[in-house]
Amino acid sequence: MRNLAMHSLRGEDRGPQPGSPAGVADSPQPLAPARWDWKKVERVLIVRLRSIGDTVLSTPSLTALKRFLPHAEIDILLEDWVAPLLEGSPYVDNIITMERGSVASRARVAARLRTRRYDVVYNLHGGTTATLLTRATGATHRVGYEAYQYSWLHNHRSPSSSFLWKRDKTHSVEQQLALLGWTGVPVSDRPPTHLAVTEAADAKIAERLRAQGIGAAPFVVIHPAAASDTKQWAATNFARVADALTDQGLAIVAISAPDQLPVIEALKKDSTAAILPLTNLSLPEVTALLARARLFVGNDSGIAHMAAAVETPAVVIFGSSNTAHWQPWASAAAEFVLEEMDCQPCHGYFCEKFEQPECIKRVPVERVMAAVERVLRESA
Repeated sequence: MRNLAMHSLRGEDRGPQPGSPAGVADSPQPLAPARWDWKKVERVLIVRLRSIGDTVLSTPSLTALKRFLPHAEIDILLEDWVAPLLEGSPYVDNIITMERGSVASRARVAARLRTRRYDVVYNLHGGTTATLLTRATGATHRVGYEAYQYSWLHNHRSPSSSFLWKRDKTHSVEQQLALLGWTGVPVSDRPPTHLAVTEAADAKIAERLRAQGIGAAPFVVIHPAAASDTKQWAATNFARVADALTDQGLAIVAISAPDQLPVIEALKKDSTAAILPLTNLSLPEVTALLARARLFVGNDSGIAHMAAAVETPAVVIFGSSNTAHWQPWASAAAEFVLEEMDCQPCHGYFCEKFEQPECIKRVPVERVMAAVERVLRESA
């Protein structure tokens, strides 16, 4: 086991910050020469399946494409449950959705994509389904990494993002941007993630907060749930953070998915704070709530990436994940806290070394609160 560590989400841990140039003074640059005549490109598709975090981390690529091709149609293929995240995005013209786990939906989507007659398709996912759908488009230019399984289904195969950025460790955002940059799209400034706050969602959140007596008062969003035990800090620890923040005059809002309600109940039980639980929000409503928050404190999750994408100050607790690749791509004041162990990072589905996932269990409340105090001061 190594020492406990806390890190700013901006700085040396991941190279240049989002929005900062990589040795370019005036304008962003591509990572390689153009591989085709971009003047002839009218329609581009991004394929990015899977989760909330994956979708949020694709938004810098959408930003880079739209500013490079302002008059082209930029589409994205997402799983249907996560598609509402990009409602109102100024960087996407069409969101094409696919039902998760449905073979029939895949067939329908493949047929629809074929009719769109894309000039360029970027496969930012690399899984089998994403690769087959990329090929099914029949696009003139189909781009993926040479290391992808079935990479031969692409007619443009890129070297690794580490090679292109000339660094051993690259973030998920950089991995996706590199695929675009290799084809001539300017990406060297590494744009920030971005989620739009829709008027409808913001109005609903404002009303719910007023109804609970929060109104314009500053509040903290706590997200105590996670996708796996190796990423879920104990509810009793979050309760202590909630108590301390309440003593500082901050209201506490706790969020989770409906099926994670027991975690919220455990948080309320262990805390003396008056916690407002919100467990049935739509993704646009979560975005609107986070955008209004003074601070986000939560586990490594898609919600943490959403907080970063609306520039909310944040403290994120990490367990099994690779922080170099998955830390939120933050431009606001933010830190992550983790217990650095010899076995960390790992696959994260379960702990192979201990009876319980010690990486997340050993993160102490005191270090998290120290990070919280620093982030609050920096963002005041």
